[in-house]
Amino acid sequence: MRGRWLRAAARSALDVARALLARPDEVMLETGAGGELVVARLRQVLAALLLALPLVNALGGGGVQETMIGLGGAVFVNAFALLWLALARRKRQFRWLPYATSAFDVGATTLVLIVLALYHVPAGLNSLIVWCGYVLAILLTALRSDGRVTLFAGALAIVQYGLLVLAVFALVPSPERLLSADYGAVTPAGQGQRLLLLAMVTLIVAMVVYRMQRLIELSGTDGLTRLPNRAWLQYRAPRLFDSVRREGDSLTVALIDLDHFKRINDRHGHHAGDRALRHAASVLRELAEPGEWPVRLHGAEFVLLLRKPLGTAWERVDAIRRAVGERPFEPERGADPWPLSFSAGLASYPHDGDDLPRLLRRAGDRLQHAKLHGRNRVVARDA
Repeated sequence: MRGRWLRAAARSALDVARALLARPDEVMLETGAGGELVVARLRQVLAALLLALPLVNALGGGGVQETMIGLGGAVFVNAFALLWLALARRKRQFRWLPYATSAFDVGATTLVLIVLALYHVPAGLNSLIVWCGYVLAILLTALRSDGRVTLFAGALAIVQYGLLVLAVFALVPSPERLLSADYGAVTPAGQGQRLLLLAMVTLIVAMVVYRMQRLIELSGTDGLTRLPNRAWLQYRAPRLFDSVRREGDSLTVALIDLDHFKRINDRHGHHAGDRALRHAASVLRELAEPGEWPVRLHGAEFVLLLRKPLGTAWERVDAIRRAVGERPFEPERGADPWPLSFSAGLASYPHDGDDLPRLLRRAGDRLQHAKLHGRNRVVARDA
């Protein structure tokens, strides 16, 4: 019993790790891009507040050299905060930006700790306020909605701080240098606890991101067919059109509707209708090639985005139509197979429109033409 529980826990942990290390879907990436902008604005505010810390330190009786180190660090952070804000405003143009800004947040903390340690060793390793910069850097990754960034920031903080601790204990000539009336004693146990806390914060934030990923994934996924849904399409389409325009590529939208779907519901019930939808979605998912994205809109309607010119897209959709016709589904267990077919209307960018709503309207007109002229066909041009 205990072994089965351990195996289940290990599988669950492995699933979580895979989800965190996988590339987020389009809805998550778009959310993360907005989060990166929020982080950049928050960083700018925090950086401005950092300018007050040297003043507080000086008024509290801190040394001049320590105050100047803090002031230099605050100016450095403010300069880069402005740069990161300018880049974050150009959403998703720089895929490396979340990693670069996280590395900066962690690295800036390490740099200040190194400078403090060179001035006074206990100040570098026992300064709680500066050390909390690691915690803030890890916490801010939750707004980026990407588990990879969280794990990267946490691992980087642990490695950098761990190397700093090892360097101090290896290079300090005498134990007396590790003692301070203001900062206390620097001990291996105390530093080990700080590293453990960084690992704990990383795991907690990673689990928060994982839960966010699951919720957003569910919001962008059709519950019945497990295909992307209309919300996913609304997030994905603008990025796809931007890419097509930038690269001078082709894009075709296919609006697909299952033929006589109401007959299935009337004859076999809604459960059989659900089985038909899942079956059709499974065929679409199985046959989709790279550069093709099947989406369920609503009811028995699907959209297939194809990064292909209209003629090639027509051949692909017609081949899928024939494949669906060759794979009947069982309305219920043991029942006779029921053949499926669909009608489809196609519209291409830029000839038929330059955005998704226009292409869907034109594809819808051609879908109606296909239905009025016998169904089970794909129409790519106006009559």
